[in-house]
Amino acid sequence: MPRAKKSEETIKAATKPKKIKVEIDRLLLEKELWAEGFAHIAGVDEVGRGCMFGDVVAAAVILPTGLKIEGIDDSKKLSEKKRDELYDIILREAVAVSVGRVDPKTIDRINIKQASRLAMKMAVEALTEQPDALLVDAETIQVDLPQRAIIKGDSLSQSIGAASIVAKVTRDRLCAGEWEQDYPGYGIAVHKGYGTAVHREKILELGISDLHRHSFLVKMKAEHEELR
Repeated sequence: MPRAKKSEETIKAATKPKKIKVEIDRLLLEKELWAEGFAHIAGVDEVGRGCMFGDVVAAAVILPTGLKIEGIDDSKKLSEKKRDELYDIILREAVAVSVGRVDPKTIDRINIKQASRLAMKMAVEALTEQPDALLVDAETIQVDLPQRAIIKGDSLSQSIGAASIVAKVTRDRLCAGEWEQDYPGYGIAVHKGYGTAVHREKILELGISDLHRHSFLVKMKAEHEELR
């Protein structure tokens, strides 16, 4: 009887369907717009929305019609090395690339959602080539252009994925360079301004800097005052 059971298990294992990897056409959304007559399509995305420190950074990227760049995906899914490689390719191949930044004081004043939208708008308006339409990662931008808000757009659209990579690399380099030098001790180069345990400990130790988002740190501000 045990042998029969083992045989049944073997049959089940042999007949279990294999998972099929679905290949995503990251140009599908672009192809739809190209077919409608839109030539210059700008992908738009932002990074740093959830950070406790530093600017929220957005990018807008227009890639040539029909161009496919292998490896583009949501920047968070890529290694730093891969992001840097793709960043160079995107800047070399793009019709136009631009970046928009909104500082922490503005974030505190208008809230992070509105600040993210503003950074995206700034990036679009800074493009040296006029876009015909926009593909935006899950947001609506206040510009007079046809646009589509795409949930998980950085994984589904090459243009949005390219913008995600440009924004991420730009912000990470600010963290590792300018911001780490100007605000030593917080470990910005390592955690990129996110609310890690180490970052929170450093805020309690060193205090809240002028590049921290005070609206994100109301409770910690009170804790720091108690420790003084």
